[in-house]
Amino acid sequence: MTSTFPDISISTERLVLRPFEEGDVPALADMMNDELVTAWTSVPHPYTRDDARAWATRIAPAERAEGRGIVFAVTELLTQRLVGAVHLQRTDWRVRSTEVGYVTARWARGEGYASEAVHALAQWLFRDQKFERMELRTAADNTASQQVAQKIGSINEGVLRNAWIARSRTEDGGWTDIRTDLIVWSLLPEDLEDLAEATADGDGFSAYPDWD
Repeated sequence: MTSTFPDISISTERLVLRPFEEGDVPALADMMNDELVTAWTSVPHPYTRDDARAWATRIAPAERAEGRGIVFAVTELLTQRLVGAVHLQRTDWRVRSTEVGYVTARWARGEGYASEAVHALAQWLFRDQKFERMELRTAADNTASQQVAQKIGSINEGVLRNAWIARSRTEDGGWTDIRTDLIVWSLLPEDLEDLAEATADGDGFSAYPDWD
């Protein structure tokens, strides 16, 4: 029998993490067409509404149903506006380990939404799902994504050399593939405990621009 995550929603002070819906398609397509998303992820470009519909209604649900992970739309609690997405993937149920990816909409960056969403997801993953490791991988030049990893208490474990293909603008306005290193970060249950203690002691940190 395939292990799967439960079909749930997670709430924070400002956000709701929930499954994607058909109604998210226009906002999702707009979010994924942003230049920084194109540069640092492997999503299609241009990202069409058909791409968004396939993700929201077929691909994302299959991630959970087939045991690979789980995908959440991240929305503002008050406005219900789509601010981003978080995705647990490459889940190893025996090892109780998974990898997280995250994207934040252009208009919502700088508010700390990515770190808030990933931190809430990690709390749920460790406390409710009894996982032992959450991994993040950030492109070497994607400093904003690295700041998210640092902000939630992740530990830098090293570099995977030449392990990713990012995209860069060309002089004619197009895109070209460029090889880059990946920085590997990990978060363990005790790291969250250390972070909570540091925050309680007044050693918190300011918000960073959030995207991956």
